[in-house]
Amino acid sequence: MGKTTLKLTRKIQILVDLPTQEERKEAVDKLYQWQNRCFRAANLIVSHLYVQEMIREFFYLSEGIKYKLADEKKDVDGILQRSRINTTYRMVSDRFKGEIPTNILSCLNNTLISTFRANSPKYWKGECSLKNFRRDMAFPFSPEGMSRLSYCEEKKAFCFRLFRIPFRTYLGNDHTDKRMLLERVIKGKTKLCTSRIQLKDGKIFWLPIFEIEKERHILKPEVIAEASLSLEYPLVVKIGKNRLSIGTKEEFLYRRLAIQAARKRAQVGATHSRSGKGLKRKLKAVDRFSKTESNYVYHRIHVYSRRLIDFCIKHQAGTLVLLNQEDKIGIAMEDGFVLRNWSYHELMTKIKYKAEKAGIEIIID
Repeated sequence: MGKTTLKLTRKIQILVDLPTQEERKEAVDKLYQWQNRCFRAANLIVSHLYVQEMIREFFYLSEGIKYKLADEKKDVDGILQRSRINTTYRMVSDRFKGEIPTNILSCLNNTLISTFRANSPKYWKGECSLKNFRRDMAFPFSPEGMSRLSYCEEKKAFCFRLFRIPFRTYLGNDHTDKRMLLERVIKGKTKLCTSRIQLKDGKIFWLPIFEIEKERHILKPEVIAEASLSLEYPLVVKIGKNRLSIGTKEEFLYRRLAIQAARKRAQVGATHSRSGKGLKRKLKAVDRFSKTESNYVYHRIHVYSRRLIDFCIKHQAGTLVLLNQEDKIGIAMEDGFVLRNWSYHELMTKIKYKAEKAGIEIIID
């Protein structure tokens, strides 16, 4: 039997909840310091994990050298002074002691070890390279690092403390499920898992992971929905005699090309714009279109995948088969125009996520 729970990640902007500008600046500087130490620690951990795995390849000069990655106290052939998980944690903990909370280092270490083990077969086959972390990476922390999560009526925001730094959320005109999920966490109905903090463009974002129960629908595994992706229609689904075409070529592609053309015109016109305050002012018109296209595509794909899953639930289809996907991907790879403008991968990702949430099994043909 499959899991009855599902993990959701949301992005919530948060503000440092301190009275003076000096205190807020000090808190933000501390967050940037943690981010920097986390970035350095992540690259060190991955490097050490790779060396540990490859150590048997390094010992090719003598057959008598022991290279078993185990604690020497528990295994006579072990070469480590402590458990394998603890080696990388102690390495970064000793190096950055007092500069970053150990809770962050512990979460980072556990996450990287899990990811490394999952990707190990690809590393050895040469199909994947070691992950390299950037300076602006989000740093993780466990729920133990948070305290006093509650809703403040006076501030009209959810407030909490992260390692003694007070924060409050900024949801704005939120039309998603963020407020409902936070309320369920406070009431103890939803579990909050390891989360992350991201510093980007001068803003602070909280990326909480919620563990929720899957939706309960009356579905029949023997009822099969067959869906296919095409250029004329983003999605075509068939369940028995019932058929639904979701979206049209004109609806999706024409609007996307119109946004691209508008951005191109703005780039041409920027040549004659008054610079004033330099490049930022000169490209002001272009910047307005920077996220317009991606936002439009994200919204349409969300709508298409939602309509597909709702159609499956309506007809009690417990199995969703995506037909001829390899052929469609091959055509997209050959045609640069299709690959650039038809978002197969994003649509597939949204369909898989919504199907898993609704309890529908996905089969890719």
